[in-house]
Amino acid sequence: MDIIIITGIITLLVGGTASYFLWDMLLTKSKQKLLADAEIQAEMLKEKKMLQAKEKFIQLKSEHESYINERNLRIAGTENKLKQKETIYLQRKEELQRSFKELETSEREIETIRENLSIQLELVEQKEEEMHRLHKQQVQQLEALSGISADEAKSQLVDSLKNEAKTEAMSFIQEIMDEAKMTANKEAKKIIVKSIQRVASETAIENSVTVFHIESDEIKGRIIGREGRNIRALEAATGVEIIVDDTPEAIVLSAFDPVRREIARLALHQLVTDGRIHPARIEEVVNKVKKQVEEEIIETGKRTTIDLGVHGLHPELIRMIGKMKYRSSYGQNLLQHSRETANLCAIMAAELGLNPKRAKRAGLLHDIGKVPDDEPELPHAILGMKLAEKFKEKPDICNAIGSHHDEVEMDSLLAPIVQACDAISGARPGARREAVESYIKRLNDLENMALSYPGVTKTYAIQAGRELRVIVGSDKMTDIEAENLSYDIAKKIQDEMTYPGQVKITVIRETRAVSYAK
Repeated sequence: MDIIIITGIITLLVGGTASYFLWDMLLTKSKQKLLADAEIQAEMLKEKKMLQAKEKFIQLKSEHESYINERNLRIAGTENKLKQKETIYLQRKEELQRSFKELETSEREIETIRENLSIQLELVEQKEEEMHRLHKQQVQQLEALSGISADEAKSQLVDSLKNEAKTEAMSFIQEIMDEAKMTANKEAKKIIVKSIQRVASETAIENSVTVFHIESDEIKGRIIGREGRNIRALEAATGVEIIVDDTPEAIVLSAFDPVRREIARLALHQLVTDGRIHPARIEEVVNKVKKQVEEEIIETGKRTTIDLGVHGLHPELIRMIGKMKYRSSYGQNLLQHSRETANLCAIMAAELGLNPKRAKRAGLLHDIGKVPDDEPELPHAILGMKLAEKFKEKPDICNAIGSHHDEVEMDSLLAPIVQACDAISGARPGARREAVESYIKRLNDLENMALSYPGVTKTYAIQAGRELRVIVGSDKMTDIEAENLSYDIAKKIQDEMTYPGQVKITVIRETRAVSYAK
């Protein structure tokens, strides 16, 4: 029994030892396998991280290259601007050199005049010496022939020579004065020419047509709309005739008023860009563009006053100055003419020792009376003077505005300067064209005449004045009354106005029903 127990114990010990070594061997193999798997995963993770690092490096390299290219473009743009400024600097340098040469020429001419005067003075001295010699001879002859005393002869000779000297001196003085007048006229002409050259600017004759470019002819059909409803709505809203013909990629906007043409051009641009073209959208865009143009007018007035250094103007005067951009005087742009006149006034005032800033202010405002839409029956100079007085301008500036066409008497030194500079700016060849001014005045008269009838809300003269469109309120006039109105307007035009060819009067009466869903 003991042997069996001992044998069992030994068996258990041997089995446990064998089991221990077997389990230890299995654990060692499992550890080795886990280590191998971990090494494989670590290698894969390492390769993945390397790939990500390479991708990040390529991305950073691309961004760096883009930044370098953008910086190079900015540097190239800056270099171009510097080159342009250098070109402008060289041009101004050449102009200054030409001015210096002209001044040197004037100095040489003055020196020549001085030399001529010196020669004339020498001639005068020679004549005086000759007079002294003749005087001595005459004294000797009188003493020998008359036998009178030397004092009496001297007295008679002195009286005779006095009369002769006075005559010769008066003649000589008159010659010098005539020559001085001729020289003064010549020098004055040179000064005026130099002043014109210093402020000369390009002028363009204002026309009555604007060409609107489109990308393709397909847009023309969308602008016309079904049965022409879009183009009719656009013409009614802007008062501009829109001509859609076979001209490739172009639409012609025709109207004598530059503001209307600009509103129509901007509205068309927004409509074509947006793509939604229908009557309701057209009215919305036109009203929006009108506000934009009004803001642009104010901004133009502010920029003009800043450029010229004219400060402290009333906001309404600034608005009128901006509106000059869309006005013309005998074909000459009114804003450009006023700027040119202001610069000329400043130059001449400085030459005369007056205040150049006040002269520039008067020159800028001298044609302000041409701007108001509701023009009363007053000359533009008088109207401009009243506007300046209304907005608290100084009395000398108001007088310069009102007297630059001699409607009122000049009572300040600024007035003749403004008058002269206005003439210089407007009298240059090609600066003005009277036919355009009379044409625009005729169209304005045509519109105002039709607008004077009761019930008329809007009037537009189109096709160079060959057609007058009159829009009436449907609640104020019946169809029969609208027909009678067209006949009355046509008869009044025949009786009171002068016009070439014939004028077509179109009275438009439409009914609109508007409701809002809330």
